[in-house]
Amino acid sequence: MQPMRLAMLLPVLLLPAPALAAGPVPNLAWGLPFLGVLASIALLPMLAPRFWHRRMGLVALCCVLALVVPQSVAQGVPVMAEAVWHAVLIEYLPFVSLLGALYVVGGGILLRGGPWGTPAGNTLLLAIGTVLAGVMGTTGAAMVLVHPLLRANAHRARKTHLAVFFILLVANAGGATTPLGDPPLYVGFLRGVPFGWPLLNLGFLLLLLALPLLGAFWLLDRHLAAGDSPPAPMEPLHLRGWGNLALLGVVVGMVVLQGVWHPGDISLAGQLIGAERLVAMAVFTAAGVISLATTPRAVRQGNFFSWAPIAEVAILFAAIFITIGPVMGMLHAGLDGPLAPLLRLNMDGAGHARPMATFWLAGILSAFLDNAPTYLVFFELAGGDSATLTGSLNPSLTALSAGAVFFGALTYIGNAPNMMVRAIAAHRGVRMPGFFGFMLWAGVLLLPGFLLLSLVFFR
Repeated sequence: MQPMRLAMLLPVLLLPAPALAAGPVPNLAWGLPFLGVLASIALLPMLAPRFWHRRMGLVALCCVLALVVPQSVAQGVPVMAEAVWHAVLIEYLPFVSLLGALYVVGGGILLRGGPWGTPAGNTLLLAIGTVLAGVMGTTGAAMVLVHPLLRANAHRARKTHLAVFFILLVANAGGATTPLGDPPLYVGFLRGVPFGWPLLNLGFLLLLLALPLLGAFWLLDRHLAAGDSPPAPMEPLHLRGWGNLALLGVVVGMVVLQGVWHPGDISLAGQLIGAERLVAMAVFTAAGVISLATTPRAVRQGNFFSWAPIAEVAILFAAIFITIGPVMGMLHAGLDGPLAPLLRLNMDGAGHARPMATFWLAGILSAFLDNAPTYLVFFELAGGDSATLTGSLNPSLTALSAGAVFFGALTYIGNAPNMMVRAIAAHRGVRMPGFFGFMLWAGVLLLPGFLLLSLVFFR
């Protein structure tokens, strides 16, 4: 065990302090701790699974130390503390409070009966989830529907494809139709993009991507189901946990309210945060507490509710949010930062954004970074004026929005519910692919659709 712990500490020992000299824009060396987090998530579950599950928190802590120790030496402890506190207060706590509320509330909604469990029924559930993702957000739809999908298919011997297609469609693509569906579109809404713009401009793209995926799922599920025992006789559709549906509405409503209600900023330990975000975190926490207090135990038992999946996601994303800060700083520096050569691939000779390049570049970055800040960077690079972007530059905004939403399905970290669905499925006995295995699944299934969208819409 000691050699493995030493290996986790190597980034701290090898990170060159001179390369991390203070300055207005981080240089590339600051991104090494974030790469360490990605490498840990990708490799350790495959190379050292027992160590990973027992010492995940230690690995995450070592990756964080790989950033904060050199930063403390190079820039001083106050600068380091301010950066970490900013990441925790402004980015992580709003994220984990919302995710936790949706996880707890969704786990209190028990949906039994219905046609699920057959190839046609499973395909129907995925289609319904894809539509609902635009209404209640990809995380909300995923947390509500993943349980009935897995429960209805408990008799199946091979279930990996169920979770994979669920991530692609419900946890990602379905969020393309409204600003509520996915964080990048919500950012666009806050910057002046009309509420109905995603449905009008991305709706057909979603159909072109989702319909072949649903068809491929039905064919694969029918083939795999042929060798399994038949499902139990279909029962009438029955839902328990109606109070949690109301709580889900409160959570979604609070997300919307944050976009239109701005009472002012509050200083917490020297960091300014919007009062609406503090109120939202309180509402999300209250929704989770009320759900836990009022939901019958039998409902959560029916969903195999466990704290393990949300704990895993909370630990890993804490490390991600802290270590990704310098990377996002490089990206926000735009054409004046170290990622300028990469960002210039997005532009033609006149300095205008090229839709196809925007689709692929913003998409690939969104698959490995936070897709909302990535969207904002490209939004600003294209001028930042919503009237122009929804007018003469509408193809560029369409390409940016589609890339930021659809490419999130390429990795487990591309969108918040991806890792949550993976953890829930694994907890219920589904043999989920590792980081690279999932990328292979997603690449095979999504890249043909991305190429089709490129040729049809972004040439």
